[in-house]
Amino acid sequence: MTTKRPCALITGATSGIGYELAKQCASKHIDCVLVSRNIDKMNEIKTDFESTYNITVTPFQIDLSDETAPQRVFDFTTSQGLHIDILINNAGFGDFGPFDASRLERQNNMVRLNILALMNLTHYYVQPMIQKGSGRILNVASTAAFQAGPIMSVYYATKAFVLSFSESLSVELKPKGIFVTALCPGPTKTGFVENANLQRSGLFTNLKNTTAEFVAKKGYQSMLKGKVIEIPGLANKTLICMSKFAPRKLVRTVILHIQK
Repeated sequence: MTTKRPCALITGATSGIGYELAKQCASKHIDCVLVSRNIDKMNEIKTDFESTYNITVTPFQIDLSDETAPQRVFDFTTSQGLHIDILINNAGFGDFGPFDASRLERQNNMVRLNILALMNLTHYYVQPMIQKGSGRILNVASTAAFQAGPIMSVYYATKAFVLSFSESLSVELKPKGIFVTALCPGPTKTGFVENANLQRSGLFTNLKNTTAEFVAKKGYQSMLKGKVIEIPGLANKTLICMSKFAPRKLVRTVILHIQK
């Protein structure tokens, strides 16, 4: 009699932290459902992971900023008979520049992806987790979640939501056997920099950048331990700790100067 492998669903799984988190799961012999817009890359990952780790990888192509996408993802996995034991909400993007000069539709898409898609996917998948009495949810937030972020105002605000939402759920769901972790990386070397036009930001020129692999390992380990908040890297932990004791006016002014 063979034991059914656990299954993880990872959004934004084709690059950066999302890819490394999928790799962490695959290397532990966890089947993976990959959710992304890039079907070619997902198929490449499927071939690699299935041959390397002897697991099953199921790709699902979709744009999660579409309001109907979370329901369609859930309907797909349900139709395939896939029970999701681990939900990793990684998909998201940012934008660099003053809010008044930004494209409003891009900001709306950011809110739909970074907040609404994450919230809706969590709502759908937590129901069967509750029925089973176990589950893990890893939400990728950011060190941006701990303070306001001039010149990236909407992005920082979306990550503040992810952190607050995750902390609240960790309390609500723990008695039901479900553990929720917020992963809060600082500046990380991924494609996020180009997508958010962050080449000009001091975040990635003035601060030490870590690797997606390091962030994913720390996030995965903390998720297994049931840790509520994981801030990878001593420098990031130190900065967040200092910001908690500094006046908010000072913190947002410092962030502005770092960004510039």
